[in-house]
Amino acid sequence: MTLLMLAPRINETGLQLLTRARHRGLRAHTAVRWEVPAGLAGLRPAHLYGGPLFADVAAGVLDILPLEPPADWLTVLPAELLTRRVECTSLAEARRLRRPAFLKPPVDKLFPARVYPDGSGLPGPDALDDDTLVLVSDVVAFASEYRLFVLDGEVRAASRYAVAGSLAVSPEVGPDVLAFAADVLATGGLPSAVVVDVGRLDDGGWAVVEANPAWASGGYACDPDRVLDVVLRAAGPAGALAPADLGYARPVPEVVR
Repeated sequence: MTLLMLAPRINETGLQLLTRARHRGLRAHTAVRWEVPAGLAGLRPAHLYGGPLFADVAAGVLDILPLEPPADWLTVLPAELLTRRVECTSLAEARRLRRPAFLKPPVDKLFPARVYPDGSGLPGPDALDDDTLVLVSDVVAFASEYRLFVLDGEVRAASRYAVAGSLAVSPEVGPDVLAFAADVLATGGLPSAVVVDVGRLDDGGWAVVEANPAWASGGYACDPDRVLDVVLRAAGPAGALAPADLGYARPVPEVVR
């Protein structure tokens, strides 16, 4: 029986995926600790949904290779799709910033993603290694922001999630959002299953916000069945991974207990 393993402290999207997976006949189970229950560790094929911490402890046990976008994907996009400067640098370099910037870890939530007055507020070397990657972006104002679950280069599910920087969830997504998304996805450089966020700027233009792993992203008002389609591909059996996705597989650490 196919297994969908969900992380502890399940969120609303996880609850929806749990229900939809069971309707499909999958064995969906929410872990009670940050580990795979011994009775489920041998089930194959297996998939997972949860954050990076859970992926690191569960992927190796379940023979899963989670897919994630490249850390520097934003930095190689055409300028017209970004409308701002974005660079991927080390935490040591980012700490030296003396200007406001939006700072975030590319994938793992190692520190809060937000606008910082400068780099002095970032975690010090006692908390995170100097070579930890950081995305540094010019500050821009988005009038509205949208989450797109993408499978094989096409948007499978979409939802608005913010207006003027505040949470404002809605299933209504206009054709202009999807048209811009098509331009973004045509540039490539992403795994076959991924989440891409885009936004309308205050001046009416469009820009990419970021890309994230589908197995660690909230669905907001997206159709949960379609979200599940993307999640199952984004974190599935290592042996079923398409050659084109191999370069996007998250390294699976050895967990020592």
